Parts: sequence; structure tokens; C-alpha cells
Amino acid sequence: MGLIKTVFMTELLMGLKIVFMQMFKPYCTLQYPHVKHPIPDGYRGLMSLLRYEDGSERCVGCSLCEAACPSNCIKVVSDEVPGQPLVRYAREYYLDISRCVFCGFCTEACPVDALAMTKVYEASVYDRRELMFDKRKLYALGEQFLEDGKAYLVAHGMDDGTLYPREGLGDNRYAFPPVDTAHGGEQPEQIGLTREALEVEEIR
Repeated sequence: MGLIKTVFMTELLMGLKIVFMQMFKPYCTLQYPHVKHPIPDGYRGLMSLLRYEDGSERCVGCSLCEAACPSNCIKVVSDEVPGQPLVRYAREYYLDISRCVFCGFCTEACPVDALAMTKVYEASVYDRRELMFDKRKLYALGEQFLEDGKAYLVAHGMDDGTLYPREGLGDNRYAFPPVDTAHGGEQPEQIGLTREALEVEEIR
């Protein structure tokens, strides 16, 4: 029996039988990176910074994202807008992707929808220093993948109405007090809900 198996190579023929049986079945392997899986809107990929429709920065430098980050990979340096002491912005913003756990807590903590996750998951580099994202790079990601960022906020119920304007007041957002213009500062566009709007909403 052993001689017959050796002469006719039955083990090899049995292996070829399995190979030929699988050749004609539909394949389930995607030819990555040429073919990729569709990614849902709620996917948490690389984080990005968003702007308003007029190009102004959404981030107000409140550092709530830095406080909410469980891995301490965010650093925000805020500053006052010249001539408007009650209006702040993020002068510097740093994100260490090598430490990020992609939990999305930063986007949930942001009161003005300035942060959003994209569908970008390919962040492999040869130099770890390239994984330190600054403000310029985060805004570039936000501009390049703007629709992904908007879809992410909508999927997680964090759109305050400024991304996709609709009737009524935005929900799930904080309110900022109106800016005092008595000292010659220009009145900026209101962000989120005003105090008066909140009072009306509480009465309802």
C-alpha cells in the first residue's frame, strides 16, 4: 500500500483536488490596496480640524479635547484674539498619532464641532516624528476629507446645525457668551447657542 502511494503520489493528487475545487469558488479576499472595504460614516480614523464655511477656524482653544483624551496625546495652546479679549482661538494644536487610541472622546468633548474623525487609517511611516501632527496638518486633513468629517459628526449625533444648516436650534452643544463690543472690538459671528436662545429652549 505504501509502495502504491509512493508510485502514484496519491497524497499529491488529493492536495491538487482540493486546490482545483477551491479555484472555481467565489473568492472573498480583497486585493488590498487596489481594492478596499467600504468604511461606515461612524468609523474613527485619523482626527482632523474643521473650519466654518467662510474659512474661519472653529477651534476656540478651550482644551476640553486635551482634558478628555485618555492617552494625553493632545496639546492645545490657546490665545486671545487681538481686540477681542473674550474670544479665544488655538494658537498651537498638536496631536501625537502614535499614542492616540482613536476613542473619539475628543470629538465628543468639543463644543463647536471643530474636531472630527476621518476614514483615513493608513498612517504608517518610517519616521515616528511624522506622526506628530500640528495645527497646519490637522486642518489640511480636515479640508481634504471634509465630507468624511461631516458624515462622522452626523453619524454620532454631534452636528449643531452649522455643518448641515436646518431649522431650529442646534442640540448637544455648549453656549458661549456674547462678545462685549464697548471697547471697539468687532462683533464676531455667534458660535453655537446664545444665552437668550438657551433660556428660550429651557422654557420650552
